[in-house]
Amino acid sequence: MNKKWAAKRMTVNLSSSEAERLEKYCSTTGRPATDVIRELIRSLPTEEIPNAD
Repeated sequence: MNKKWAAKRMTVNLSSSEAERLEKYCSTTGRPATDVIRELIRSLPTEEIPNAD
């Protein structure tokens, strides 16, 4: 295993419909779920989000 990716391991709880949607996307694109999730996280805005209070 490449050590640069072993810095943090996470478990994500998905609804059955979310898991199905991810699996379908991965099957269609031929990409592993880990890569898809990493890409989605990297696309998140990094600037501070105002408090919704």
